[in-house]
Amino acid sequence: MPTFLREVHMKRHNLLDILFRNVTRLSAFAVLVLLIAIIVSLIIGSLPSIKAFGFSFLTSAEWDPVTEQFGALVPIVGTLVTSAIALLIAIPVSFGIALFLTELSPRWLRRPLGIAIELLAGIPSIIYGMWGLFVFAPLFADYVQPWLIEKLGPLPILGPLFQGIPMGIGVLTAGIILAIMVIPFIASVMRDVFEVVPTLLKESAYGLGATTWEVMWHVVLPYTKIGVAGGIMLGLGRALGETMAVTFVIGNAHKLSASLLMPGNSISSALANEFNEAVGKLYTSALVELGLILFLITFIVLSLARYMLYMLTKREGSTT
Repeated sequence: MPTFLREVHMKRHNLLDILFRNVTRLSAFAVLVLLIAIIVSLIIGSLPSIKAFGFSFLTSAEWDPVTEQFGALVPIVGTLVTSAIALLIAIPVSFGIALFLTELSPRWLRRPLGIAIELLAGIPSIIYGMWGLFVFAPLFADYVQPWLIEKLGPLPILGPLFQGIPMGIGVLTAGIILAIMVIPFIASVMRDVFEVVPTLLKESAYGLGATTWEVMWHVVLPYTKIGVAGGIMLGLGRALGETMAVTFVIGNAHKLSASLLMPGNSISSALANEFNEAVGKLYTSALVELGLILFLITFIVLSLARYMLYMLTKREGSTT
């Protein structure tokens, strides 16, 4: 190839490389700019509510649009409790699904089950909400809640969590529906990261006499903990921000109750129910501040999860 053609070819590749790097850099910074813009817009929209109520907005359970007295305690508690219930149910079930698909399932069954889980992840949230309201809630009220009230209600510590009237809808119902929704996401991620583990590591453990549970607990989970944590955080993010499914089954009551069987509210369901009907600057600002609080809760929870994961990674190889 002539020298000048080689130089032209090199300059062309250099220009393409520079263009590629600048486009990727711009894409990365665009995400950061968008995040900052969302935060700024939420803060600006929340200023009237912040000035009117201050810190008491976080501690007050009162929500009265007529007298313009607003507090975020009930939606905050509802959001955190329903998400916690969802994760308590979803994590062990998702781990069991991923374990079965990667270690115990026959080969002919793995693909159909994997496709079924992925299809569950694609079902719209409003479908889950309608199913929860018209199918799950009546069955839950007729067969499960009476048993919980009778057997667990009289207990000294857990009792207050399972007292009340079996209505079907409530905080516990919302948490169970959220768990059903996030299980496909967590299970799919766990299955994918479990399949990445080198076969040699697992076969070595089996050769030393380890059981399937010991291989998963001592070999697979330590090797894939970052991916597993990412899947759990993905499920938690959806649970914290889920709107329609929770709106259908949580009861949408601005009332704080110790019982998980009673109706409650979440931040996302409060926004979905009331934003279109908000009249007045203070009412709208209070709803915007709820959105800001939801953003901060998600940021804090995910940051703590990343920090704990960093600490676990940092202690790897240390002498115990």
